[in-house]
This record gives sequence, structure tokens and C-alpha cells, in this order.
Amino acid sequence: MEAAYTYVLANGLTELSLRPIADAIGSSTGVLRFLFGSRDGLVAAVLQRARTDELQMLARLPTDGDLLAVTTAVWTWLADPAHAALLRLWTETYSTSLKAVDGPWAGHAARTVTDWLTVLARSQPTSVRNTAAGRAQRTAMLAVLRGGMLDLLATGDRTRTTRAVHSALASISGG
Repeated sequence: MEAAYTYVLANGLTELSLRPIADAIGSSTGVLRFLFGSRDGLVAAVLQRARTDELQMLARLPTDGDLLAVTTAVWTWLADPAHAALLRLWTETYSTSLKAVDGPWAGHAARTVTDWLTVLARSQPTSVRNTAAGRAQRTAMLAVLRGGMLDLLATGDRTRTTRAVHSALASISGG
């Protein structure tokens, strides 16, 4: 699984076929079919593995009632060049999921949004968390993080995107 995941981080998922991945990781298509059932089974396993990485990062975030601090910490993680391969994979899987009605991609984007909004909700004061304003605030912050990440991946301009993200997050949080 780890070898396949490393391969996918470097090469993506949407054009994935079993033969090139088997060759690259020193395996065979028969072994991959035995382990994962099919190409879709491998895709589903890789999506789950990537989601596990994402959820582990999210679990390490503070939950102290300071949404701005949490979203700023998320941005710091997103802007770290060491995470670029995972974020490119996330972007690929997210966009592919938007048009998938079945198979391993179906519902992936929606699950990701729910995961992130749940974490951001935990960082809001309980008096705000379950209000329409609280939901709107964390949704706006998630949108800023996603947009900043896409811009950063497209341009590599860390300084500009970081300034823009910090400015937008502060504005949304009222700071």
C-alpha cells in the first residue's frame, strides 16, 4: 500500500492503470488485483490512505475556541512545500469526485468538506458553533483556505498567497 501511495503521490490517480504502477513498485498486476480487487479497489484504497493523512493532520490542530488560530495553522501546513504532492493529489481527487456518481470517487469531495468543517467547528466557541453565523464563518474560512491552496499550487507564490489568506481570514474572523 505504501509503495502504491508513494507512486500515486508522484503520478496522480485519474490516468492510473495497474501495469505502470505494478512495474514502478516492483510488483505485478496479478498481485495488485489480488490485494485490491481491481483498479477501482486500488483507487479506493489510495483515497482512504490520503484521507487518513489528512485526518491525522486535522486531529493535531488545537480546539481551543480560536477559529482564526486554527485556520492560520491549517494554512501554515498547506503552504509547506513538503505537502505539495499530497495537496496536488487532494486537488485531483476532489475535482474528479465532483463528477463521479459511483465508484471509488463518489462522495469523496463531500466527505472532505464535512471533515474540514467538523474540525473548524470544534475550534469555534460553543456559543457560536451551532448558529447560522458560525456555519457561515467556518464555511468562508474553508473557502479561503481551499482557494489559497489552489492558487499556491498553480503559481508557487507562497508570499503573495500567504498574505492574501491571512488578510481574508482576519477579515472573516472580525480581526
